[in-house]
Amino acid sequence: MQAVLLTLDVSFRAVAFALPVALGLAVLLSRGHFPGRVALDTFAHLPLVLPPVVVGWLLLILFGLRGPIGSRLYEWFGIRLVFTRDGAVLACAVMILPLILRSIRLSLDSVDRGLEQAARTLGAGPWDRFLTVTLPLAAPGVFVGACVGFAAALGEFGAVITFAASIPGQTQTLPLAIYAALQTPGGEATAARLSLVSVALAVVFLLLSERIGRAVRRYLGG
Repeated sequence: MQAVLLTLDVSFRAVAFALPVALGLAVLLSRGHFPGRVALDTFAHLPLVLPPVVVGWLLLILFGLRGPIGSRLYEWFGIRLVFTRDGAVLACAVMILPLILRSIRLSLDSVDRGLEQAARTLGAGPWDRFLTVTLPLAAPGVFVGACVGFAAALGEFGAVITFAASIPGQTQTLPLAIYAALQTPGGEATAARLSLVSVALAVVFLLLSERIGRAVRRYLGG
């Protein structure tokens, strides 16, 4: 139960961190035209194709106590990410960012530009158009991306164990607890129970994402 609650906490916080970043990137990539757009798109999707252990190692290099970012966070603000629950949140957020980003971007690309232009001719500014036209129409992709990202965070293993380690009660999420049980003599039964819980949670949130997406589309269509 401790591992389950910790996993839910880490996953919720990872989505809360990754969702606004993904939304901002999706708007830039879908609506923006600037030098380096392709490079930004490639960089944002790297966690989707890199081995999770590599992502965790890169986070360790950047946010470790001797890393260029981690050392300054610790010296200036006393914030330590490596081998902490916050580090597990960061690792999950980085891994699920491309999934949320793709969902939101596809939804933004499907928004009728004519509606945005109509709002512009009526005097709506960029923020007004985005908040009253673009974002509501893209809402299904935002909600679905958040739910799918949450389900993916529940099962993240490689980046978390590399950057945050497997510390019971602190960073040992459900996948790490399953791995630890399999490494313990006679732990197969515990691993099986934890695996069933993991499968159940993933199925619930995947079904939830589908239901939310349909409900939002029906609401907007009605």
